[in-house]
Amino acid sequence: MLDVSDPAPSFTLPRGGGGEVVLSGLKGSAVVLFFYPRDDTPGCTKESIAFSEALQAFADAGTHVFGISKDTVSKHEKFTAKHELTTPLLSDADGSVCEDYGVWKEKNMYGKKHWGIERSTFLIDAEGRIARIWRKVKVDGHTEEVLEAARALSKN
Repeated sequence: MLDVSDPAPSFTLPRGGGGEVVLSGLKGSAVVLFFYPRDDTPGCTKESIAFSEALQAFADAGTHVFGISKDTVSKHEKFTAKHELTTPLLSDADGSVCEDYGVWKEKNMYGKKHWGIERSTFLIDAEGRIARIWRKVKVDGHTEEVLEAARALSKN
């Protein structure tokens, strides 16, 4: 299980709109990774919209923001277009990055067990180390809390 001050697991993932994101290529800047269960579900839509609305504030704090789920790039592109999202969404179709970050969990819904992504957010510092972790995220107010932590990190 990852902890604060651990090196953030490296990855290269395709992004909606084309190209790919290489985490190691972002060293020197802070990075927010928010893992969410699935495109176009109520909580995931609300969270993605909130991060999109705050994207400029994160940029002003010197922080890149990316959403990650196991959805395909084409599904991300439809989701982005439908809700006019500006936050880049990355496709972890094989789930390896979700496993590296410890967010692929057995869940229990209405007495039925299944595997899925536990909504989680990681703030990574400019050196590539994990600065903050939020697990079992509740969407309301979450983006503001992450932004506040990113701003505090940029002052260090």
